Amino acid sequence: MQATDTDRARDALQAIPPDCDRDAWVRTGMAFHAAGGDFDSFDAWSAGADSYRAADCRDTWRSFKSAPGGVSAGALFGRARDHGWTEGKATARPAPERTTRPAEPTKKPAPGQSASEVFERCEPVTSHTYADKKQLSVEVLKQLRVVPQKDRLSIAGQSMAGWLAVPAYAPDGAIQSLQFIPAGGGKKLNLPGATMAGASLTLGTEGPIHLCEGVATAAAIWQSTGHRAVCCFGWGNVKTIAGQLRQREPDLKLVICPDVGKEGDAQKIAAEFNCAVACLPEGEPSNFDLNDLFCRDGFDVVAALLESATEPPVTYPLSVAFADELGDKYEPPDELIEGVLTVDGGSVLYGDSNSGKTFLAIDMAASVARGVPWQGKRTEAGLVVYLAVESPASVRTRLQAYQKHHACTVPNFAIVQSPIDLFADDADANRVITLVQILERQRGQKVRLVVGDTLARLSAGANENAGQDMGLVVRRFDRIRTDCKAHFLLVHHCGKNAANGARGWSGIRAAIDSELEVTDAPAGRCLEITKQRDLPSKGDRIGFRLDVVHMGETKWGTPATSCVVTTADAPVKQTGKRMSECDGAVLEYLVGHKVGIKKRDVVTHFEGRYEKGPIYRAMKGLVTAGAVHEAAGMVCAAGVAK
Repeated sequence: MQATDTDRARDALQAIPPDCDRDAWVRTGMAFHAAGGDFDSFDAWSAGADSYRAADCRDTWRSFKSAPGGVSAGALFGRARDHGWTEGKATARPAPERTTRPAEPTKKPAPGQSASEVFERCEPVTSHTYADKKQLSVEVLKQLRVVPQKDRLSIAGQSMAGWLAVPAYAPDGAIQSLQFIPAGGGKKLNLPGATMAGASLTLGTEGPIHLCEGVATAAAIWQSTGHRAVCCFGWGNVKTIAGQLRQREPDLKLVICPDVGKEGDAQKIAAEFNCAVACLPEGEPSNFDLNDLFCRDGFDVVAALLESATEPPVTYPLSVAFADELGDKYEPPDELIEGVLTVDGGSVLYGDSNSGKTFLAIDMAASVARGVPWQGKRTEAGLVVYLAVESPASVRTRLQAYQKHHACTVPNFAIVQSPIDLFADDADANRVITLVQILERQRGQKVRLVVGDTLARLSAGANENAGQDMGLVVRRFDRIRTDCKAHFLLVHHCGKNAANGARGWSGIRAAIDSELEVTDAPAGRCLEITKQRDLPSKGDRIGFRLDVVHMGETKWGTPATSCVVTTADAPVKQTGKRMSECDGAVLEYLVGHKVGIKKRDVVTHFEGRYEKGPIYRAMKGLVTAGAVHEAAGMVCAAGVAK
């Protein structure tokens, strides 16, 4: 690289404040390295930070490697411009002199060179040019000392005689390190071998605590308000000290007081540790601090600025509602079908094969699409998207039967005829969401209901009993309903033992808001609400029947029919265990007789199909359940069974 390019990189580096957080310091070093910079220049620049450690600086520089895709030289010049550097207006300069470089820290201080020993031999402050310039009060000066003129302490080859000594205390109250400030101000130096990490100096004993970088800023705060002010010895320590204080005193009011240019970092610290932030007025130069404001405008201006400190808005990683903020106004659940389905919810409608569940799902969906009552219950009108993944042709035919029976058309009912797989990946879920958005724009209406018929076809290849498989399906089911803000109803099957409810993984039932069971028994068809998260209708039973609708003729000339759902009284709920096959057969046989029949004749009728004992037990159980009447050895079906 040309020498002029190296000088340009050095010039840009000098425009960037070295007292930044470690991540910014490392990235600046990487960019300077990529620009052809040398270690001596980087080390001298880094020494201007209060947190400087020579060994750390050397080791970090050695870790920098030039690699494709890494931090480029452009990052150096970009950051320099952010701090006011203008290319071409600054004079290129050679590498800074090494005379001000601090000495290598030692693991253990030499005898007489520990922080407490050095501070002990320092003298009280009577007068000091720096103290006068920063308008430090007598009370502040009592916390500080001056290195005696004859003291032999030197740092980086420079005598500390006459320098102001500022003690930096560890959390346990012991002196951890010292910061030295020359009489004329300028670059501050820290005691070699004594880290500043986690050290601070507190001025004052009462009121909220204000955290700032330097001792002069802390003095301006204390002198203006009488409240506690903490000098953190560099911006890199502010976050550490805030964490220490918040852990010790969870309810303490903390105020971060950043120099100009550090406001963004201050907001992040404040959000993490629940602090307020006192920002300086806009338009002040970079690195302008509260002491500058104090010396220029007086204590009352500083006090007013600190009084107006504000807390950044709290951003929780999860949605949170506090009970005491809920108010007195109750908002009932928003219902799609009165007492049955909620808006934006999820539900499962399940039953045995040929129980009428798809007819019922189509009937419910068509009522929503038309905005008409369903089974006497009000509905909220909207578009319906019916995912007919099991049998699109059957759904089309049944919807035609519905329209013929009701002498209407259902314009807001979209039948999706493509395969949908919610198990394999997110692709089909995304397509459903996109389809909903397109339909809403095209029709100018909101999709209120999505029906998936059936869950088995929507999760092809998944193990219905495995949580790891069905959990993926439920996650995509939830994303569709939440992204579309529509109710998603799944049509599902019951298992081999209908008494055990819906087939497959039990976590599905836990994930939904409503569960609807469809049964077809000799006593009649019924939909029962078996789960309801937010509505009080659990246990409600809705009776229905399927009436035949003639649709035309087959190619053989025979009638072609379908069915529609019509209203019927709900059959009496069977108590105890579910009706057995034998029970159902006996009841069906009795329903077909208009008059009573002798019990032995019933047994004779089923001879060769069921044993005599189960037949008599079936009749006894049906009598107990109220489905059959018995008198003088004769039995007949009760009116409700018929």
